[in-house]
This record gives sequence, structure tokens and C-alpha cells, in this order.
Amino acid sequence: MRDAVIVDAVRTAVGKRNGSLARLHSASLSAHVLKALADRTGLDPALVDDVIWGCAAPVGMQTGCIGRSAVLAAGWPETVPGVTIDRQCGSSQQAVHFAAMGVVSGQYDVAVAGGVEMMSAVPPSLTALDGRYGEPHGPDVWDRYDGVRFHQGVGAQLIADEYGITRTELDQHGLDSHARAARAIDEGRFKGQIAPITVTDEDGTERVFDTDEGVRRGSTLEKLASLKPAYAEHGSITAGNASQISDGTGALLITTSEFARSQGWTPMARIHTAVVTGTDPVTMLKGPIPATAKALKKAGLTLDDIGVYEINEAFASVTLAWLRETGADYARMNPDGGAMAIGHPIGGSGARIMTTLVHHMRDHGIRYGLQSMCEGGGMANATILELL
Repeated sequence: MRDAVIVDAVRTAVGKRNGSLARLHSASLSAHVLKALADRTGLDPALVDDVIWGCAAPVGMQTGCIGRSAVLAAGWPETVPGVTIDRQCGSSQQAVHFAAMGVVSGQYDVAVAGGVEMMSAVPPSLTALDGRYGEPHGPDVWDRYDGVRFHQGVGAQLIADEYGITRTELDQHGLDSHARAARAIDEGRFKGQIAPITVTDEDGTERVFDTDEGVRRGSTLEKLASLKPAYAEHGSITAGNASQISDGTGALLITTSEFARSQGWTPMARIHTAVVTGTDPVTMLKGPIPATAKALKKAGLTLDDIGVYEINEAFASVTLAWLRETGADYARMNPDGGAMAIGHPIGGSGARIMTTLVHHMRDHGIRYGLQSMCEGGGMANATILELL
């Protein structure tokens, strides 16, 4: 039987909005990780049957099929195709799923999955985080939900209220994310997964960018408590307990065990189980809860079998609600920090998170890891990886 394995996974460091990566084109940034992936593995790009690329805001520089543009920008053969998919924040996690489907079914022997988002270059009104997000859905969807405008921030606040999660709990989770990410940076845990890139600052100075720049050190609960609520006058969701607007990209090389052996590659992990599900689009962000249950059932595993979980920190209420529903171990969730600290380049986040997950599993000898992400419109992917 054919399987789907991850040979290697690589990402850029994540840049803050209008930060170190902001002057790069999305295609150039994507090309950087494609080239890094080939260099790290000795991959002949001509072997790649498809590049499946996630992007949640395919506007501006990200139009025109950014997946294809990335291939051309990398200097790969013109025979290598590329496609762009949008499942909102889960776009590049879905790219991994599609790549796995392709190699298991025999339609591909080699695929590259990943994604990119340059949120610095995308007008806020065109991203999934904007208050006008409800407008594209059309009158039939509006009528179905009584004119409610879908908004992720509002959904996050509704989840905090539903689960009775306090402002202090949310802020503490934010502090923990930054502390974990800072520790991971200090201990060099990300070095093996990041492809350094040369960037040019506004003054023309060139430098190497290789460290996630959204991580904050030295904050306190008192400082976070001073931040104003973002989505309700007396709400609890603030900039301190929400993900950051970011730039970044990541890529994974996916093939079968048999083909990997033919190339002399030693795979890192097998894509054991991959699912996607929908949930209500008003609270929107509760999808990782049913997606996790669906993945575990399909895999024949329990949460106790999973050594590490990467649940995207779109908002602290999302991950804390997931913890309450699943009874999972807080220490196993996002042990190297999450999107509140590292950042959330939406269409590229799935690849960033899976890269972090598979390297963490390898570095710590963890057999099973699970990843899930909430997504715009009320959806979620979940993936279980098995260490090889």
C-alpha cells in the first residue's frame, strides 16, 4: 500500500507586520523555502509533480496563482506546476492533505505542500480578520444567519463568554505562549527548521533574518490587563491574547516511503490521518474540537496516545476552549509557543505549524503528534503525524 511521508519541512522566521519581511514579494519569499527544501534534501525539482500552495488572501501581489509564481521565482523547471488553494487559516495544512491524497492515490510520486501570507502587503479590509469579512458571502448566506456578519474576533469573544474563560486566563495563556517561544529561541530549537533569508532594511542595510520577531519578553499580567478590549466594550479579547498579523512561509516535501527509499531520503514522519470538518460560522473558531475527535476516531487513537498537540492560537479563547473540551494536557499543547507569540501568517500558518510540529517530534522522540486549526467560515483541519 502507498503511504504519504514527510521527507523534510522548512520555514522562514515569521516577520511582524511591516517588519523584516515586509519589503519582499510573496513569490520571492515562497521561492526561498522551495529552494531551501531542495538544497536540504538534494531534491531534483524536475521530479516534483505538483506544488500545492496555500494563501488565504489571494489579492494584490498574491493574485495570479501564487503557487505557480513561487515555482517560477525559484527557478524550477517550467514543467513543474503549481496551484493555490484557500481554506482560510488552514490553507497550507489543507495543502499537505491534498499532497498526501495525491501520493497515496498514485497521482503524484512527489509533491511539495506549503503556503505563504504577506499580511503587510494585503489591505486589512481584504483579510479574514477584518470587520467586513461578512460581505463576500452573499445574500443567501446572510439570510441564513439573520444578517450576522462573520467576524473571527467577535467569534473569539463569543467562545470566551460561552466557556466562562476569564480575562486573566486568556492573558496568562498569552504570556505562556511568549515565554515558551522565547525559551525555544534561546535553546536553539527552531534553528533546524528555519531557512535564514537576507533582507534589506529601509535604510538599505542588508542583514540575515532568522529569528521569529513577534516574540515579546518581560511582559506581565498587569501590563496585559491595561490593554483595551478589541471586540466588545467590556470584552476580554485583546491584542495581548490574540495572534499577531504576520508575514511568513513554509514548505514540506511529501512522497511515498518507497519513492523516498529510491532517492536515499530518510523520512521524518508519516501522515497518519488527515481530516477536515465544518462548524457554525458565527462563533466560527470551535472547529478544532470536532476535528480532533474526528481524527482520533479515524486513527483509532486516544488523546493519551498523542505526545504533542499544535492547536493554532488564533485567539487564546480558541485553544483554552479546546483544552476544556478535550481534557488535554496544557503542557503538551504548543510547547514551543504558538501564534500569539510566533505570529500567524494566515495562509502560511499551517505549514509553519506542521514544520514546528514534525521537528519537535523528531527532536524529542514523540511517536504521534496532532495539529488542528480553526478557519474562517467555520471549518477546521486536523492532522495526525507518526514519527518514523
